[in-house]
Amino acid sequence: MTITRAHQPVVAPAVRTRTKLAHPALLLFGIVLVALNMRACLAAISPMVGEVQRTFGLSSTASGLITTVPVLFQGLGAPLTPRLTRRFGTERVVLGAVLVLGAGVLLRVLPSMAALYAGCMVIGVAIAVLNVSMPGLVKREFPDKAATMTGVYSTTMLVGATLAAGISVPLEKTLGGGWQASLGAWSLLALIAAVAWLPQVLLARQQKRARQEKAVVAAAPVGRPIEGIWRSPLAWQISLFMGISSLLVYTLVAWMPTILADHGMDRGEAGLVFAFSNLVQVAGAFLVPLAAGRMTRQRGLAVTMVALNIVGITGLLVAPVSGAWVSAAVLGVAQGGSLGLALAFIVLRTGSAAGAAQLGGMTQAVGYLVAAAGPVGAGALHQATGSWNLPLILMLAFAGVAAVAGWGAGRNRTL
Repeated sequence: MTITRAHQPVVAPAVRTRTKLAHPALLLFGIVLVALNMRACLAAISPMVGEVQRTFGLSSTASGLITTVPVLFQGLGAPLTPRLTRRFGTERVVLGAVLVLGAGVLLRVLPSMAALYAGCMVIGVAIAVLNVSMPGLVKREFPDKAATMTGVYSTTMLVGATLAAGISVPLEKTLGGGWQASLGAWSLLALIAAVAWLPQVLLARQQKRARQEKAVVAAAPVGRPIEGIWRSPLAWQISLFMGISSLLVYTLVAWMPTILADHGMDRGEAGLVFAFSNLVQVAGAFLVPLAAGRMTRQRGLAVTMVALNIVGITGLLVAPVSGAWVSAAVLGVAQGGSLGLALAFIVLRTGSAAGAAQLGGMTQAVGYLVAAAGPVGAGALHQATGSWNLPLILMLAFAGVAAVAGWGAGRNRTL
């Protein structure tokens, strides 16, 4: 494994055939619509878990798996993506993943408990493919603005999640078909994204044909895969930062409203506090990657994000009700910023699109497998102790590990 200083020549963007399909605005529009789908179908089900539980007579543990299974399968599906993109091309892989995502959304609402969990698995794998494909795509198409574009699509993901969580219940009332109609409607967003992305697939096909006619091996260098990436300390530092940051996010997504309600806050207000925290995440996810792209080293930025996580979690521990809104604001910045920074690390610490896709596969695999343990583990500890103190204290300990990993990931080095 060779690690070099990050100030190396920037990878050239793909040479795009002169056609209306190659307009940058069309590419950006497609990226935004794809990114909207990457969290929306996960967030949409959170307000519906109670209804799903009553429909199938699920236990609390089985209900928790509805949100845990997609996260777990994001980790399992991530390592497969670099091979798919090398064989079929990023554009075709992204299109296929969006269509599979839409199919998973429809499968999840069929009148069968087996279909419910199978749909969750399909959704998780599809999102994993998109999670890994996007950094490589951004690295290839926007090499000079990779961190900025990372901020754009990570922000869009959170916007999609916030909208989905906010309108799922009103959508259920509007459509009149119960939770199945509300959740199934998100397949339309996937279909719209697929249509918007189709020009990129057609353009890639045109470019391939043009290269064949000119006997050119490639339109632009996408780089070679990184050798021995699983033995790289830097790759593991980025993966751990991603994993622990995701663990903190998903644990609080699953339990923050419950923590506040168990300490005496009205459930309605607890929901508002949680929604406010999600809204603030949008700002963190946009601004932190922008800042990261202007720095040669991001050590201080990574430690700052961890410190904000510690402050917010400590607030839930010592003043869960009186300090709820402050904790929610701090956690929003920390969680959105940590997500954006972890994704930015993927493009900043690699020198090619192939390297970004490969590192993305590793970080997403490690990250989401770690994250999947958070909600289940916190719930089990609460059930065993009758208190949220131990889960929150352990989250603080994990945050300390994330600080060490972020300090290493923020070095001015490139895989």
